[in-house]
Amino acid sequence: MAEHLWDKGNTTNEDIVRFTVGRDIELDLYLAKHDVLGSMAHITMLESIGLIGKEELPVLLAELKKIYEIADKGEFVIEEGVEDVHSQVELMLTRKLGDLGKKIHSGRSRNDQVLLDMKLYARTEIQEIVYLCKKLFDVLISQSNKYKNVLMPGYTHLQIAMPSSFGLWFGAYAESLVDDMELLLAAYHITNRNPLGSAAGYGSSFPLNRQMTTDLLGFDSMDYNVVYAQMGRGKMEKTVAMAIAGIAATIGKLAFDSCMFTNQNFDFMKLPVECTTGSSIMPHKKNPDVFELTRAKCNQLQSVPQQIMMIMSNLPVGYFRDLQQVKEIFIPAIQQLKDCLKMTIYIMDKVKINEHILDDPKYDFIFSVEEVNRLATEGMPFRDAYKKVGIDIEKGNFKPNKNIHHTHEGSIGNLCNDRISALMDKTIGDFDFGKVETAIKNLLK
Repeated sequence: MAEHLWDKGNTTNEDIVRFTVGRDIELDLYLAKHDVLGSMAHITMLESIGLIGKEELPVLLAELKKIYEIADKGEFVIEEGVEDVHSQVELMLTRKLGDLGKKIHSGRSRNDQVLLDMKLYARTEIQEIVYLCKKLFDVLISQSNKYKNVLMPGYTHLQIAMPSSFGLWFGAYAESLVDDMELLLAAYHITNRNPLGSAAGYGSSFPLNRQMTTDLLGFDSMDYNVVYAQMGRGKMEKTVAMAIAGIAATIGKLAFDSCMFTNQNFDFMKLPVECTTGSSIMPHKKNPDVFELTRAKCNQLQSVPQQIMMIMSNLPVGYFRDLQQVKEIFIPAIQQLKDCLKMTIYIMDKVKINEHILDDPKYDFIFSVEEVNRLATEGMPFRDAYKKVGIDIEKGNFKPNKNIHHTHEGSIGNLCNDRISALMDKTIGDFDFGKVETAIKNLLK
């Protein structure tokens, strides 16, 4: 029979234990190093208020650093019969240090421990997502500049409409990522607040110094009201999930376009051959499976905020075990988004563009608006010019002029990629990851 932090001498049915633990053993591995960091900050604070001796603190910190290194290498294991990451860390300490290891739990609950772990985890993963999005952004801007003069048809209602360009197409997805980063920045600000010290959601009779742990862990501020800190479980994950859904929507649309544009009837681009798969009976096939799966995964990711909301929707104030299920949705979603970003970065960097799409006469009519505008510029009323060109098209007399000159901001001839890049740089700078990195580095000294 396993021992648990909450054991009071009674036996618990092991089937019940397995049901209530769920996937915690698997998913808590993602939280291990964050749990250790939280404990290091917490005991440093406990020493400052006299709950841990001055000679005890360095002993505990040294042992916790060893556990952190194990977790950072991916070698942390939650043993059979141990309920969660918090229990495993405490078990490892008590094996080495005896009763001293049991002191680290003073003034906190597993409720604020997991709140803290999830925020530290989310904060770290957001930084990784920002890095990947910036990498994809740079690829898209580079491709936009490279192919800025390569025209392609633009569509409305999936009917050929007006001239576009690969400069516009790549650049559109780059700018979409800028807005996605703005939403992620808002989610980061909500994430980067310290819940530690809220205990089970009602504070502690110990004279905790919550500002100290806030500073030690590099948070912008704390979740001040202890009841609200507990209410934040699930809310933070939902908010981050909404930002993730925005990124997923951008990538999913890019994946859809790419699948369509590689179709032989379009023939606008070719994916790297190593990113396609074949058919068991059709030897000519090169299927865009990577982007089809990316599209499906991104659609799944856009459902994550709703899944979290449904878990939380009928819960009153206070902690409930329902919230454990949020972890089982949130952590896999983070990993799935990162996988999709990595695949998209690789493919977009190596994609081959057809530079002669508009040589095909079926695209001639996309230049009709150019002719209407030319006639209007020469003095013909716009409606008369529109009617004249329409009649020429119907009679088969329309001759396209493919020399186009769009100069306004954001158009074919003026992509504004430098301004889009400046927006991205400013947004990423506002995350201020350096503050967090410095705090964690100091904590681990």
